[in-house]
Amino acid sequence: MPITELVRVYVPATVPMLAALRADGQLGAGPLEAHAVTPALREWYAEGDEEELEYVAFTRAAQGALHLLRLDPEAPRRRVVVSADVPSTALVREDVELGSSTVRLPQPVSIKEVASIHVDSADAAEAVSAASEVVDEAAAGDPDAQFTVDSAEDHELEWYAVSELDELL
Repeated sequence: MPITELVRVYVPATVPMLAALRADGQLGAGPLEAHAVTPALREWYAEGDEEELEYVAFTRAAQGALHLLRLDPEAPRRRVVVSADVPSTALVREDVELGSSTVRLPQPVSIKEVASIHVDSADAAEAVSAASEVVDEAAAGDPDAQFTVDSAEDHELEWYAVSELDELL
């Protein structure tokens, strides 16, 4: 039986999505957008080592969490990134442009695939709230909006083990 290679993906999420992960044993209903070290990302950051490439993918997932917060005004203003190890065969690569880290997961992420959870601390809420309001404008090139998004990125997400999910919520 062939061994399936696992790929680390970084899935943007929100606190309510974490509650659903705990309740349902899975994240999302699929398909999910996530970020990973893709061939296009490797080519773009040819000088970067694996750790730097993973940091880029992780940071992009945190930006994706800002988009989710913009769509869910009731969610606590904390970015969430779920790191998961999924079979490489489960990924649909979206290498539409050089430097892209975007991948699609056609199915939900099982809690058994989750490696760790990353969440903003409460002191980041104000910066994250402001960034979530202008994240689309920043993506469109607005320098003031980008400054606001960068201010949120000054806050490091805290690391949690999957076993700490109950305490997190």
